[in-house]
Amino acid sequence: MRPTPHAETFPAHTPAAAQVFTAVLSHGPLTRLEAGRRAGLSPAAVTKAVRPLLAAGYLAEDAGSGQGGGEDARPALGRPAGLIRVNGERALFAGVKVTGDEVIAVLTDLCCRVRLARRAPLPDRAAGPALAAIAALVRQLLAHAAESDAPVTGLGIAVSGDVDRAEGVVRYSPFLDWRDVPLARLAAAACGLPVTVDNDVRALTVAEQWFGAGAGLRDFAVVTVGAGIGCGLVVHGRVVAGAHGVAGEIGHLVADPAGPRCHCGNRGCLEAVAGEAAIVARVRAVTGRPVADGPEAAALAHQGVPGVREVYARAGAAIGRGIAAVANLFGPERVIISGEGLDAHDLFAAHIRKAFGTAAFGSAARCDVRTRPLPFEEWARGAAAVAIQTFITPDPSSGKG
Repeated sequence: MRPTPHAETFPAHTPAAAQVFTAVLSHGPLTRLEAGRRAGLSPAAVTKAVRPLLAAGYLAEDAGSGQGGGEDARPALGRPAGLIRVNGERALFAGVKVTGDEVIAVLTDLCCRVRLARRAPLPDRAAGPALAAIAALVRQLLAHAAESDAPVTGLGIAVSGDVDRAEGVVRYSPFLDWRDVPLARLAAAACGLPVTVDNDVRALTVAEQWFGAGAGLRDFAVVTVGAGIGCGLVVHGRVVAGAHGVAGEIGHLVADPAGPRCHCGNRGCLEAVAGEAAIVARVRAVTGRPVADGPEAAALAHQGVPGVREVYARAGAAIGRGIAAVANLFGPERVIISGEGLDAHDLFAAHIRKAFGTAAFGSAARCDVRTRPLPFEEWARGAAAVAIQTFITPDPSSGKG
């Protein structure tokens, strides 16, 4: 049966329904009592929120609770309460991550479990060719999904840079050289699906909040190291975008006022000191060799070529100070470091931790800083997660993590 993407709508677009569903999605299966506790809702509000979700098949209640099928019944004395879980087979979602040279796409179920992953090169970064590459991969996902009875209900696209999720517009993506691209509208027309576009680090943060190292935490941050330096923030259980959608851009904190010029036009940004292009350029300068990319630069460091390890030490110290700034400002319980730059993590990990310990103020130094290398398929999964989030509630700020 071929999926019918526009036929599905979430049966209860209310804050209570979104809160209960998200709680069960992230932490389930749960009893109704526990779902209510996590969502901050009364038992009566949970019952009201759960009823249409059960009826539409988005939630399922496991048998054996002793409730006799009645939603408001109490479990029999001495018998366990029933458990509510998300029916992952009820709907499918597509997620796409666009890098400077590649498009990565995944098909997930409603629980954001990856069913299929595909990659394709991006030889031309212009918006038109990139959109064609996205549409070609999505068609592959839809062809696979056609074997299932579950509808493909939404598409999420994750792009680096300044992304206006509400408008579906990529305001500025430096690595793609896009400005004011109405990507959601264009992709919806090309793919025939409802589309949510978000910053790639924020999308990854949603996935980490629901399913990864941030699950169960009210305050944490995701810092990504690679072509750029990004940061996703979760404060009081909500992913923070800020009034203008650029919250968390630590890559453009000034690490060295006399440092190299950044692509944003300023001088000495963290990204201009510790991003992959900056590291490669610095390694070229200190070695006099035509170093092509990050892996080649890391290989020279591992070989002990003079001066190269010092480049990574400088980058690691700058990243550590950037993470300390996040800890000092927001006081997260945990900072998760990820990104493609972690391939060389052994070269600057100690410098990150040392600089963080020096620059973090007081109790901020108690923040749990951990590394979590993730392939780009996980970033695409993050894009699918924001599509699921939009499906559950069109206004993600109204739902809790």
